[in-house]
Amino acid sequence: MTQPPHDEPTAQSPEELREQVERTRHELGDTVEALAAKTDVKARAQEKAAEIKEQAAVKAGEVAAKAGEVAGEVAAKAGEVAGEVAAKAGEVKAKAAETASRVQEKLPDPVRNQTAQGARLARDNRGVLLAVAAAAALVWLTCRGRK
Repeated sequence: MTQPPHDEPTAQSPEELREQVERTRHELGDTVEALAAKTDVKARAQEKAAEIKEQAAVKAGEVAAKAGEVAGEVAAKAGEVAGEVAAKAGEVKAKAAETASRVQEKLPDPVRNQTAQGARLARDNRGVLLAVAAAAALVWLTCRGRK
């Protein structure tokens, strides 16, 4: 160790030599600290995990935003389809009423009177009809379940 470092001139006094030694110790401490950080596998793994977690959060935000867009588009399309279905249902209902009216006009009077009387009875006794229908459905489901 008789040769001085190539980038620093030789110290002229003991004071300068102490300063050089102190500076070299500080630089050596920084180098050792940097090397220790590179060899600290646990800390590096934690840093990488935090980085991946942040990337995942960003990606999840992007996916959520895209899902929101798609959901909005689906809702808009569902609204359009619902409107079209409602319009078609109105048309079908009108056609059914028209057809029923035509059929009723062609029925003989006794059949027409009996049909009107049956419709009135059905309207007046909705609760009973619903109870009978529910009971019939229950019997059917019970018989079907036994097979």
